[in-house]
Amino acid sequence: MSSLIPYMQGFGTGAGLIIAIGAQNAFVLTQSIRKNHHMTVCLVCAICDALLITLGILGTGELIASNPMLLKPAAWGGAAFLAWYGFGSFRSAIKGGQLETGEVARTGVKSIILLTLSITLLNPHVYLDTVVMLGSISGQYDGMDRYMFGFGAMSASFVWFYTLGFGGRALAPLFKKPVTWRVLDSAVCLTMWFIAWHLAEKAMSV
Repeated sequence: MSSLIPYMQGFGTGAGLIIAIGAQNAFVLTQSIRKNHHMTVCLVCAICDALLITLGILGTGELIASNPMLLKPAAWGGAAFLAWYGFGSFRSAIKGGQLETGEVARTGVKSIILLTLSITLLNPHVYLDTVVMLGSISGQYDGMDRYMFGFGAMSASFVWFYTLGFGGRALAPLFKKPVTWRVLDSAVCLTMWFIAWHLAEKAMSV
């Protein structure tokens, strides 16, 4: 019973950090609506989070947090990539689109895995939330409780991403209309550009 408390605290903390709207969540939802290997996308995102949380639990978070030389190039690289991805969504919003529920995914599974890894690992926020933040918080627990905290955070990641995956499919009928697709692409574009601007601002202040 005592191990359940740090597990639930880890689950709550992880959920609070992961559920915040961001580039990764917008990407997962988009692929889910398109039915573009969305379960694979969810699995890749959840596994990446689990690995990064593990690094944080093992103490890597303190190393990255204390070394600004690692944060600045990561922030600039992430800002550039998100700005580029946002521009792609901007063009899609102008062009418009229509979801065909019976359409086969156009992107190959290898390509979508690489894109998912890029969206996840080139965003410094992922490292700050998982490795640094969760790694630092886990330091208050001793022994097995520390690992239970990390396992709780990992569980929150799996639950959240698969919720997006299944939720996106439920929203699919709405995206048969071009106007709904334009709204989604516009939201993704603005989200990407906002985070890119924030990362660039952070990089200049480091």
